[in-house]
Amino acid sequence: MPVPCSARLSSYACSPHRHRNSSHLAFSIPPSDAVDHVNPLIGNGGDSPNGSGGMIPSTAPPFAMTRWVAQTRENYVSVTPYNYTDTRIHGFQGTHQPAIWMGESGQVVIAPGAGAVRTNFEDRGMTFSHDNEVTSASYYSVEMDAIEGGRILAEQSATSRVGHLRFTFIGTGTPYVLVEATRASVLGSSDPNNVTYPEGAILINPTSKEICGKNPERQDFIIEPVSTPARKWSGYFCVRFDEPFSSWGVAQNGTLSEESTSGGGILLSGYARFSRSLRQVTARVGVSFISIEQARRNLGIEIPDDQSLEDTARATRTAWAEKLDRIKIQGATKDQKQVFYTGFFHTLQQYPYEQDEYGTYYSGYDDAVHEGISYTGYSNWDIYRAEWAWLILFAPERVPGMVQSMLQDYQEGGWLPMWKNIVETNIMIATHADSLIAEAALKDVTGFNLETAWEAVRKDATHPPVNDTTTVYDDREESVDYEVRAGLSSVYEERGWVAANIHSEAGSRTLDYSYDDYAVSVLAKALDKPAESAFFLNRSLTNPFTIFNTATGFMEARNSSGEWAGQQVGWTEGDMWAYTFDVVQDIPGLIQRRGGNKSFVEFLDEHFDGGHNDHTNEPSHHIPYLYSLAGAASKSQTRIRQIAAENYNATVNGLSGNEDCGQMSAWYLFSALGFYPVNPVSGEYVVGSPFFDSVTLNFPPSPFSNTTRGTSLHISAPDAPSQPYVRSLHVNGVPVTVPLITHADVSHGGVFKFVMSGVPEKWGSETTIGSK
Repeated sequence: MPVPCSARLSSYACSPHRHRNSSHLAFSIPPSDAVDHVNPLIGNGGDSPNGSGGMIPSTAPPFAMTRWVAQTRENYVSVTPYNYTDTRIHGFQGTHQPAIWMGESGQVVIAPGAGAVRTNFEDRGMTFSHDNEVTSASYYSVEMDAIEGGRILAEQSATSRVGHLRFTFIGTGTPYVLVEATRASVLGSSDPNNVTYPEGAILINPTSKEICGKNPERQDFIIEPVSTPARKWSGYFCVRFDEPFSSWGVAQNGTLSEESTSGGGILLSGYARFSRSLRQVTARVGVSFISIEQARRNLGIEIPDDQSLEDTARATRTAWAEKLDRIKIQGATKDQKQVFYTGFFHTLQQYPYEQDEYGTYYSGYDDAVHEGISYTGYSNWDIYRAEWAWLILFAPERVPGMVQSMLQDYQEGGWLPMWKNIVETNIMIATHADSLIAEAALKDVTGFNLETAWEAVRKDATHPPVNDTTTVYDDREESVDYEVRAGLSSVYEERGWVAANIHSEAGSRTLDYSYDDYAVSVLAKALDKPAESAFFLNRSLTNPFTIFNTATGFMEARNSSGEWAGQQVGWTEGDMWAYTFDVVQDIPGLIQRRGGNKSFVEFLDEHFDGGHNDHTNEPSHHIPYLYSLAGAASKSQTRIRQIAAENYNATVNGLSGNEDCGQMSAWYLFSALGFYPVNPVSGEYVVGSPFFDSVTLNFPPSPFSNTTRGTSLHISAPDAPSQPYVRSLHVNGVPVTVPLITHADVSHGGVFKFVMSGVPEKWGSETTIGSK
């Protein structure tokens, strides 16, 4: 029995139209039913880091460089800065932590207080109740109990590079605001006592009412490639207040230096006190990866001195409405709308997120500032599956810059990114930037250099990393260089598989490299390179089955000698069950090896009925759609609905696994529409089971098309909420007889007309129903 919403979430999150007082109506402009159904608390809960969505109720526009969030704990790898179970708020953090299993970088914390200045994290925490908390995509507020008596109301909104905070002091002592530059930085996730102490800087200018500084904390530095250590990197900030300081100072390791205007070192903060009679103060916080002066410029550009918090929140809400209002749903419950629009919100938050600052950006690959567009936060192993396809449809204006940014990473550091968090981190496996670039080219995305793209993906596919035969390249292995396709020369190139006795995750690597080879072949074909296309296509179709054990019917890693390594060896966030289905570029070949359609469907049944499908991790995401490719579409429809119901809901625990930079939500969004990109570089979607009676998609205009207007797609599926089975499908009046549609069918718009049924139908199900 689900717990009532009011017992789990704030009143605003449970009922987006409710506000604690009429002043909050100012933060509901412009009107948007879609934005009102965003619940930023969905996915913050969970019983463990792996059982949590890892999401936070942050405020910022789409793809923002910095997100602002109430700080209830000090974050590090596996810990987010806000957790719904906590009862104290210790400040408000401008975070650059892109996902729960990634580290923080160059954050700044703004902590209001009253009375004695408290600099220590534990000492400055103020109790609060979720009943006095408002969460939304563009505005957050909370009322806290001041430590020495009275209350402090904190409100926040943000632009991409500037946080906008307002503090109201009610019956308190002398108000102050602390600006934390540096803290003890936790390394890794296994031991919170394993810390280092970054050395930052604080500069206070009482005349301009500013506290500025820098924070070089970058928790993932321990796993960066040794050849590009980004030694000069820092997060810079400049905080400007709208009220004069009555006094000020620098705090270091808990010791206050009154009237000091500068400081440097570890455990460093600056603070400003205000008049005892002051009731309200506003702080605008410019952030930069380049310099303090650039942070100050960002502040002036994005939130000038005369801009109110209401104005900032309105602009940010407008940015969200421009995206989320592009999808109109009929036939969804309130909870379903919250799940859907919050998922849409998640896919556009910061995956990847902006790193450039008005024409320039810092590159950690060569420790220099360059001209151009740049993004960071690339979790390519996750997002290549469906998140990237979603961005191509709903953020086409961003995609060329995101691809160009990856090519700049290649030019400045030598390789395309795998998991870029300021610089490369070597997290996860394979070179799925190859897939992102090939999919963009296949779908006619322009605005990046195709020859440079080819050069970069070809290098991924043909150049092994340094010490390839001697370095394991284990997960988060320290003191190694770029991992890229570890095992390419041992022995993937010669014999078709990655050797399990040399490299970790060898079975998964073999299959992922084969898929990436397919992506390389697609790009080569698009660039009219037939010989290269044929070579990589052959490798992509041959190599996966070098680890198919015909005696067991499962994929299994192999050692360099050719012997089987064991069924439990060599997998990445999955097992032999999930990875046996991971040949998305050649499902017909897999079906053949499993004995044909009927046998393959029985194998899928065994997978699901035996409890082997783990939707919390990405390798399982495409599997329910494979029934449709074996002539059992009605079984796909059953499984898709089950997975959606079991893994997504409108509560704080509403994601069964890590959001992983939008991929968990992208699965739900595509599935709710009725199709999913099983093979992202095929240009096709596999049809599933639409969730709602009617959905209208108004795609944004594409910068790489000849029109200034986007197309519209109407998906009609009357009675879909209660009838999950497809009886028929027409695309623009043409009957679809197999459960496949093309990207052009979707992006060019028109009408998808589903006829739904309450019982399994013959459509697409000739292996099961059709044969009876």
